[in-house]
Amino acid sequence: MGNYSVVVLDFETTGLSPNYGDRAIEIGAVLVENNEIVDRFQSLMNPGMKVSRFIEEYTGITNQMLNGAPSSAEVMDKFTCFMAQHHLVAHNAGFDSRFLDAELQRLGRQRRQEFACSMLISRRVYPELPSHSLESLVRCKNLKTDGVHHRALADAEMTGHLWIGMVNDLKAGYKLTQVPFDLMKRLSKVSRAAAPSFLKRAAEKQG
Repeated sequence: MGNYSVVVLDFETTGLSPNYGDRAIEIGAVLVENNEIVDRFQSLMNPGMKVSRFIEEYTGITNQMLNGAPSSAEVMDKFTCFMAQHHLVAHNAGFDSRFLDAELQRLGRQRRQEFACSMLISRRVYPELPSHSLESLVRCKNLKTDGVHHRALADAEMTGHLWIGMVNDLKAGYKLTQVPFDLMKRLSKVSRAAAPSFLKRAAEKQG
């Protein structure tokens, strides 16, 4: 069943790229097993630097909150245990994978797991939707939400529900018996136009 577990994660950060010295300030993640959320991980991370007023207002995470937070190293150490060997998912995986890799690198660690991007996959599963931002998908697909955006665990949970919904919709829409991670990963790389025939072929192979 290893194929069917994924860790869906989200970072809040001081800015857009670790290449410019930006750091993660919060991580949230959920573990999805057998298409259900079975575990959660959340922590603020003290980046050892001040965050801007803009980021404080955007995320609701203040410098005061971060002063009392555990160090990035401590949090990443715990998160490494949580993510274990599971495949990884994020909504805009390019962004989150860069921060994950940069924070792990500071500990002298390297990620071995593959990442799938739920945003790219949603464009192929729901090509008719006008926007594939997380907020928009939550609205259009009536995904479970506690209404808080731009806090890491809330965003990771919404993305987890999106992943579960996409798996269910693919099973229903294409008569797939299973939707393993590898299929989702490959789906994210085919063009939107080619997605339906790609999925039909996948279903025939499972047939």
